[in-house]
Amino acid sequence: MSEKLHVFVSSVQKELDLERTAIAGLVASDPFLVQHCFPVLFEKEPPPPHPAAQPYLAALHCCQVYVLMVAAEYGALDGDLSATHHEYRLAQKLKLPTLVFLKGQDEPGRKPETRAFLQEIKAAGHTYKRFHDREDLKPEVLRALARTLAEDFGIRATAAEVAEGEHLIEAASRFEAAVLRDVPVAALDEALLAAFNQHAASRETERIFRSGAEALHARGLAVRGEGAEIYFATGGAFVLFAPRPADRFPQCEILADAYDDKRVSGRPKGQLNVNAPLPVAIEQVLKFIDDHTCHPRRVVRLNNVRLDEYPVPALREALLNAVAHRSYDDATRKIAVRIFSDRIEIASPGYPPRPLTLAKLRRGDYRPCSRNPLVAQALSTLDQMEQRGSGFARMRDAMLNHGLAEPQIGEQDGFFVVTFPGPAGDYKKIKAPIVAAGPVTPAVEARLNDRQKKIMREVQKSGFVTSGWCRKRFGVAYLTVNRDLKGLLALELLDVTGQGRSTRYVPKATRS
Repeated sequence: MSEKLHVFVSSVQKELDLERTAIAGLVASDPFLVQHCFPVLFEKEPPPPHPAAQPYLAALHCCQVYVLMVAAEYGALDGDLSATHHEYRLAQKLKLPTLVFLKGQDEPGRKPETRAFLQEIKAAGHTYKRFHDREDLKPEVLRALARTLAEDFGIRATAAEVAEGEHLIEAASRFEAAVLRDVPVAALDEALLAAFNQHAASRETERIFRSGAEALHARGLAVRGEGAEIYFATGGAFVLFAPRPADRFPQCEILADAYDDKRVSGRPKGQLNVNAPLPVAIEQVLKFIDDHTCHPRRVVRLNNVRLDEYPVPALREALLNAVAHRSYDDATRKIAVRIFSDRIEIASPGYPPRPLTLAKLRRGDYRPCSRNPLVAQALSTLDQMEQRGSGFARMRDAMLNHGLAEPQIGEQDGFFVVTFPGPAGDYKKIKAPIVAAGPVTPAVEARLNDRQKKIMREVQKSGFVTSGWCRKRFGVAYLTVNRDLKGLLALELLDVTGQGRSTRYVPKATRS
């Protein structure tokens, strides 16, 4: 099926807003549901272009599955029935698969109208699952939707996807789903939220929401307030998009240290405390690593390129895994990045959640599992990371392709540690890229004759050439050399410095 099934979530909005947000987050993070389903919550739908008596019913006409949650309240009347009751009856008229979930027991607090509504549901032959809070609601919804997709639409989850989804729920930290009622989404980084909104629309069948707050709400990272346009952030949204998340949660700070030796000393050559939204924090740490590692230069084809001591893609992958999968419930530990003369260590609080083990991670024989599935999914939406369970394989390949030993993983003192062995001063082992970024692209190189190519190699090696060097090297006349050099100047590969006998031809990029 090319388009996702739209799952309409129906309930009294204010009473069950946390549960509505939890279902949206579940669909956004479960490895099976996210491929086939899209949650529809009326409060995040755009206003109708024309006046409508019951606008909440319009969205239901476009849905294929109906999920109803009932608690104590019946909801405000719209005519003879509440909006939720109208939605239920339309779903039955449309013959949509209907999944019903009832919060709590039959306590006296349930409204008489709600009891009558439940009787109507029972009389129609529907059964329902009871739940206490959103944590025990999620596995019930997961199983019910998986069964509905299989029986009604012929879409079946693999055994691995089922197990993975259940492990995600079991391992998930409550930190990322905790609602921060004193943090409106408006207090988060507006530019990052706009980027998140744009990426969500480009990656999914979703449209662009009117605001970043609505995009967060659709993915379980925000809840609605009393006002029509007020949303409150969850812990996950806060660490992702708050300007300084460690001001409230100190464990969100990332500590980076650089040493000249192979061990920790009392006088590091560089230190950085990172307190920024996760996408920004990753870039700040990578910049710190870049500033405190070596960058030998090497001529590759006709370009003089700056090499990295460590492959940046491998470091980025490790940092993303650290921020996405760490234990934020542990308020006593922070992610630590240490640069030594022979290695880099990235340590994140918490050991891998079950069923992951170090042996499985080393073999690459595992399915992805995260303590913070909403944070991981948000980073994936921002094209920061994949959720395929291939992160360690990509790290290993990047290190080996760079000429270094593969990374090592281990556990120490409550931290999960990834160690990247470095060249330890032997920079000859670093492999340059096959195609180096530089002014002499393959298309430009194809336009050069053999003498011009040799001139460019000498320029990259020595920093300059002279017309005299060219005449002596190639044994040709001044006019031929002059034509070759003018051609390189016309292609903007070289610049001229000095005059007369002091004239030199230098790489254009080095001109001051």
